[in-house]
Amino acid sequence: MPSARTIAGKARGGSAGLAGALLIGIVLASGCDVAMAGSGLPPLPAMGPSLRKAVALQTSEQPGTIIIRKNEKALYLVTGQGQALRYQISVGRDGFGWTGTVKVASKTEWPEWRPPKEMRARQPELPAMVPAGPYNPLGARALYLARDGRDTLYRIHGTNDPKGVGFDGTSGCFRLTNTDVIDLFKRVAVGAKVVVE
Repeated sequence: MPSARTIAGKARGGSAGLAGALLIGIVLASGCDVAMAGSGLPPLPAMGPSLRKAVALQTSEQPGTIIIRKNEKALYLVTGQGQALRYQISVGRDGFGWTGTVKVASKTEWPEWRPPKEMRARQPELPAMVPAGPYNPLGARALYLARDGRDTLYRIHGTNDPKGVGFDGTSGCFRLTNTDVIDLFKRVAVGAKVVVE
């Protein structure tokens, strides 16, 4: 796999610079090989399979609440008494896991990505911003999580790598396939409670 620096070095100025920034985001977010198309961009990524299932879930949480069980790599959306939708997710890798109760502060379709300064300190080759669109590492949708009205910098989001779900590999965000995050996005209200266990 070419390094992000190699890709960026091949794209200088104008639209080529944008292509380089987009490719850096894809490579670093997905960890997969990037097929170079004639335009300098990889083929449009697949939306990925739906890994959603209706399941029984015993909880005292109200319908509309999200429960994330990191050890199961599962996100549950409570739909009724004893019922939920279960989505397979990726969770934070060692040193990036967290627990607590937060809220969905906002939701965005095809979000842009601005890596936090802490992430850019660890990976200086990251761009300051990757524009919204199908090549963005946050995928098709993002739910922004806040605690006491302050952005946590953590997201529930999609991925442009359909194989990028089901493991410990994020920097603390929760990643679904694009197909599943689009479904979740439609069902979850701004202000919804999110319990991370």
